Amino acid sequence: MIALFSLTDWLLILSSAFIIGMGKAGIKGLDMLTVTFMAIVFGSKSSTGVVLPLLSAADIAAVIYYNRHAQWNHFWKIIPWMAVGVLLGVWVGKDMNEQVFRSVMAGIILVTIVIVLVMEYRKSTNVPTHPAFAASTGLAAGFTTMIGNLAGAFSNLYFLAMRVDKNSFIGTAAWIFLIINLFKLPFQVFYWKNITTSTLEVDFYLIPALALGFWAGVVWVGKIRDEQYRKLVIVLTLIGSVMMLLK
Repeated sequence: MIALFSLTDWLLILSSAFIIGMGKAGIKGLDMLTVTFMAIVFGSKSSTGVVLPLLSAADIAAVIYYNRHAQWNHFWKIIPWMAVGVLLGVWVGKDMNEQVFRSVMAGIILVTIVIVLVMEYRKSTNVPTHPAFAASTGLAAGFTTMIGNLAGAFSNLYFLAMRVDKNSFIGTAAWIFLIINLFKLPFQVFYWKNITTSTLEVDFYLIPALALGFWAGVVWVGKIRDEQYRKLVIVLTLIGSVMMLLK
């Protein structure tokens, strides 16, 4: 597989690995750019098998670095629903046509854009307390992470709505995605069969870019104040959503 890559392919996948590292270090909202770049090289569905091991490796680094900031009340509110969403995504996505797959992701992104814009237009400081909010965002995040590694948009919506501080946002998300991505691994290895020795070989070559991205993300996050961080996540989520939609 490696020998078939063009220079453009390498630029895209190395950029993707770097972005994954930055995203897991706390620069949230960039994950849709990764999905876009990887899908160009590998195809929408096949690319998830290349991306998942990279995500899992970066999740481990994020948990090690940000563990002390995790808010476990938010973890337990959303993680069971994400697991259910993953199982739904496993069932729905197994035999999904590539064109249908892209259409579903585009629809999900449109919904994400609308929700983010509505949230900011209302400028409400109220925090959602109804259990249905955590359930719906958790289900959506679990489903979208299974079919396209797009859960970041919905988890961002959850934490933005809960108005948690920067470090709590990153630390809690790190634990959530470590558990969920490890949960997804056997399904993609044994059921979807899109994680193979060939995809793992690609991942091996991308580890330096992943590590460099994580380091850059940690440095950047350390310079951002809480209120600036919220605005940055919103802007990056919207930019990533639009790029994915126009892919």
